[in-house]
Amino acid sequence: QVRLVESGGGLVQPGGSLRLSCVASGSIFRINAMGWYRQAPGNQRELVAVSTSGGSTTYADSVKGRFTISRDNAKNTVYLQMNSLKAEDTAVYYCNSDYSTISGTHYNHWGQGTQVTVSA
Repeated sequence: QVRLVESGGGLVQPGGSLRLSCVASGSIFRINAMGWYRQAPGNQRELVAVSTSGGSTTYADSVKGRFTISRDNAKNTVYLQMNSLKAEDTAVYYCNSDYSTISGTHYNHWGQGTQVTVSA
């Protein structure tokens, strides 16, 4: 059984920073990609940033230049450094992992989400 545990959310003022962390544990042989998505009330879940095992990263246009995704492969952990936060960044942030088991089967798994609120 695989678990993704997020941490680091909270309340921050506009212009502030937060760092989210997500640790993957369980029957994981290889992580192919880890990323962050977010969902604001009334909106669909959207991609924020993703990092692949090949080293490539993808960002939503709305966060480019402000957010940075990074990974610690030894710890099966992905981070999201969020700077210059805006009110429109307020959402529940979800960690996502695409991984393979030792048998070669691919899975996709979500974390439980962590709330980020940007408000004065």
